[in-house]
Amino acid sequence: MKLTAEVLRDLARPSNVAVHSNSELAGDVSASAADDDKQRKEKELDPLRRKPELQPIPATDLNRLVQLTPWEVLHTLGRSIALARRGAGRGLAEHWGCLKYNQALTGNSDAFMALSPEGRETADYYKALQSGELGIGVALALATRLLNRRYPDHLVSIVPADTALRAGWALTSRDSGPRSGYRYRPQFLAEVWKPGEPSRVFPIACKGNHSGLAASHTQLASASAHVEAVHIGGWDETPCLVFSTELPLDGPLTVHTLEARGNGGWLDTPGRVLDHALEDENVYPGIQPPAQGDKPMEPEPGYHVSPALYAWFQHALARTTAAGLTAFAGDGRATAPYLTKRQGQRHFTGLMHAATDSVQDARHRFLGIDFVGTDHVFRLNRKRVEAFSGVAEDLFRHLEQGRVEQYRREIYARRSTWPRDTWAPRWNGPVSIHPDGSVLAMRLLCD
Repeated sequence: MKLTAEVLRDLARPSNVAVHSNSELAGDVSASAADDDKQRKEKELDPLRRKPELQPIPATDLNRLVQLTPWEVLHTLGRSIALARRGAGRGLAEHWGCLKYNQALTGNSDAFMALSPEGRETADYYKALQSGELGIGVALALATRLLNRRYPDHLVSIVPADTALRAGWALTSRDSGPRSGYRYRPQFLAEVWKPGEPSRVFPIACKGNHSGLAASHTQLASASAHVEAVHIGGWDETPCLVFSTELPLDGPLTVHTLEARGNGGWLDTPGRVLDHALEDENVYPGIQPPAQGDKPMEPEPGYHVSPALYAWFQHALARTTAAGLTAFAGDGRATAPYLTKRQGQRHFTGLMHAATDSVQDARHRFLGIDFVGTDHVFRLNRKRVEAFSGVAEDLFRHLEQGRVEQYRREIYARRSTWPRDTWAPRWNGPVSIHPDGSVLAMRLLCD
């Protein structure tokens, strides 16, 4: 068993992550999709509509060797599931779910990131959950780097797709409004934005496995159906990203990734005041294909953000992003106003069990910046440790008061000023600070 102090040091050490994206991968995924289509036809299942022409991501846009710390991966995962409603009440399952992987990854600057002995020994029925969630953390970290490189004067916000889409569409039988009944959806939407200018949205599907390359081919073929379910603008013009993270039990972690390009995904220059509350819309589900001559086509299953919805959808993305940040800081009262009824506003206003509640009542200073948020104390290898998640205090006050426009202007102005250190000396533990102003930190407590 590792010493707790050693575990914390390992979390802050950068490791190499291999990125696999080439024409051979694109061909193998296309063959896997064709094989799945054949099997579905034999079983008399409906054919899947997939994103056509998935292609490699150029190495100039995403290096084939990327360095990440395990703590950055966990921070990215933690931010992504803050609105996921994975527990009954604002609890450990959704707020601190990323911490169960604090000993799952290993590596250093001279080695590739891989599963640690603890990660390899995960019980079989948890392996799919582990590979899926770690795959989310790695994939979204890489997607953010890719989009930052392509749009260097913009910011990238990652939004859970289900939460954003629920503001306009009924996704399940529990939601009010006309239901699509279509279960294929991307897991996340990346908004690339700059204050006062049109933003661009990229659907993202990310999966993970412990099985090997063939499983990644299957996962990417499946992901091509998930990203195709959201169209922003014209038919099949929405760019997207698909990821499958391979976490073998006896080798290095590898991320297999492809993209679809297109001229769509653009939203108009902001036409709404983002500080104003968002109301649920009832958008009729379906994606409208182009007409064949004079004959209109029947809508395809999915979710279509037409030009008439651009301003509303940009509003929904901005406020969902704000909700994710305040939830990550543990403040349900600040989160609820940013969500509509269908997005789960009630989830952040009801009574919660004291043992699992997350409350914004902690304050810490990291690398010269004051943060407010929530903390969690637990035992790691028999030693008490404290985890803290929060948002820079001045930025959080804007969000707390509903000042989304001011928050976005300030993080844009500060986008290149955030510390990149992976260890906070005075705190004496690993730290990850994102350009959205959020932080995740952990340290050993004295018994």
